[in-house]
Amino acid sequence: MPRPATPLLDTIHDPADLRRLDDAQLRQLADELRLETIDAVSVTGGHLGAGLGVVELTVALHHVFDTPRDRLIWDVGHQAYPHKILTGRRDRIRTLRQGGGLSGFTRRSESEYDPFGAAHSSTSISAGLGMAVGRDLAGRQNNVIAVIGDGAMSAGMAYEAMNNAGALDSRLVVILNDNDMSIAPPVGAMSAYLARLVSGRTYRSLREVAKQLAEKLPRFFHDKARRTEEYARGFWTGGTMFEELGFYYVGPIDGHNLDHLLPVLRNVRDAGNGPILIHVVTQKGKGYAPAEASADKYHGVVRFDPVTGLQAKAPANAPSYTNVFAGALIKQAREDEKIVAVTAAMPSGTGLDAFGKEFPGRTFDVGIAEQHAVTFAAGLATEGYKPFVAIYSTFMQRAYDQIVHDVAIQKLPVRFALDRAGLVGADGATHAGSFDIAYLACLPEMVVMAAADEAELTHMVATAAAYDAGPIAFRYPRGEGVGVEIPDTGVPLEIGKGRILREGTQIALISLGTRLAESLKAAELLAQRGLSATVADARFAKPLDEALILKLARGHDILITIEEGSVGGFGSHVLHLLARSGALDAGLKVRTLTLPDAFQDHDKPEAMYAAAGLDAAGIVKAVEAALGNPSAIRRA
Repeated sequence: MPRPATPLLDTIHDPADLRRLDDAQLRQLADELRLETIDAVSVTGGHLGAGLGVVELTVALHHVFDTPRDRLIWDVGHQAYPHKILTGRRDRIRTLRQGGGLSGFTRRSESEYDPFGAAHSSTSISAGLGMAVGRDLAGRQNNVIAVIGDGAMSAGMAYEAMNNAGALDSRLVVILNDNDMSIAPPVGAMSAYLARLVSGRTYRSLREVAKQLAEKLPRFFHDKARRTEEYARGFWTGGTMFEELGFYYVGPIDGHNLDHLLPVLRNVRDAGNGPILIHVVTQKGKGYAPAEASADKYHGVVRFDPVTGLQAKAPANAPSYTNVFAGALIKQAREDEKIVAVTAAMPSGTGLDAFGKEFPGRTFDVGIAEQHAVTFAAGLATEGYKPFVAIYSTFMQRAYDQIVHDVAIQKLPVRFALDRAGLVGADGATHAGSFDIAYLACLPEMVVMAAADEAELTHMVATAAAYDAGPIAFRYPRGEGVGVEIPDTGVPLEIGKGRILREGTQIALISLGTRLAESLKAAELLAQRGLSATVADARFAKPLDEALILKLARGHDILITIEEGSVGGFGSHVLHLLARSGALDAGLKVRTLTLPDAFQDHDKPEAMYAAAGLDAAGIVKAVEAALGNPSAIRRA
């Protein structure tokens, strides 16, 4: 299919070219940019709806502000594809999220137009304030603009940053991209006029004069005057909350109307000191009918037909781990009314949307507020409920203090379901679930499990539901399972007990998690080389099955641990056990296979695991290295 014609966009190689255009040409540029974004994402897959919603805003920002001297920060980064096209990366835009290609998020190492790397939510205002203060300390005059979505405003970090910005009074522009929740009066000609009026120099000057006069009044009248001005403007524009945090509020304005956006942005660019918040209202998927009609399905997409919008999803060979978790939890909840589910703005991503349909009163989506989610669940646990907190491994990092202080120290039976554990492919390092084994298994009396397949995940859900002695976590990866038969009902596992799947005599392979299938393949490859291998599924990173591990250590020459996690996890705990027991003194050779001590770039998961040495070939290679003389091994 031929690419869409984009004659004006073809002349734009960087924002300097864009700034040479007349205002009248920007509408055409925005239309062409939207077409190019749709066509590019149809080839690569990625986050579509959010980017389409900010096409006009992106054009306006790069037209009005002097990027990259003016710092432009996109929160999360889902919406940054149009920005990438306009900032010298159009020739690579069809490599998005592919191995060796462009990141799906903003990335400092990728372009000078990405002043801050993103992918996790609600960081832009904090980063922007740091840049603004750094500018002030250096005596520079550039602008700093942070674009944050309304969903990201549910995170406490955004308000912490705004509160600090209001107190510091440094010049910072925050653009609230309101595309989901209605937090303001309807957008139209009147609100656009008011936004242009209150952002202008005349109004701001009159306001300053009035404030100076009010300062001369007695304290009581001064406070009354200030509040009257704030609330009168808040009545018309809806910005009282932001004013209380110290921001000068402008809006709401139509984020797709360049005639409204451009004069307001110019007014703000030329304004004096202090933080300003511009409230723009946009529509996810704007300008592409399939995305407008189904914003949730077009938030993140695989390759699709740009004409019909049909996504090219291959038929699943096995259910996804997420769906297995959701189904198992629903079955447990039917039998136990104390089970409740908590997530942080990811009900569909974690499968809790299905749970919520059956148990709406027992399902809680707290928004992008992982810290609150964990402590909220701790509170539920104190009242005798059995909370399952379903959050991606990478996002659970945001709530680590709450896990330690509010759950673990108090020994509260909160159940942590860690989706997207291990490598996640196209989303790359920012979304990889690399560290949860290390950061959870170090906590006293925390139980940490890792599912090897769909059946094991079903049993681990049942184990967590039955366990009341303290916190318990279980991790499972993104994507489809391996195709094993799933039991109708899970059976609680004995805490801290693993299992042996294959008996051997020379090499012990102890897997934690879904590398078990590759470990079994490796055992077959080793058998072809005349080497006999035992394969065990540890099931638990904590507590360890010490009896099983020590038995394997005594009965084999080489012991290798395999895990989809960082250094400091399961393998480290096994080494600690072996050192304490004296097993290492007997000449046992031990190797720990983990994810590399580096942030891996995005690629297909199988390629990433191969690069990490965590596929069957990598396991065999580790055995050969441990033997010390690979050339002497008989090969098939």
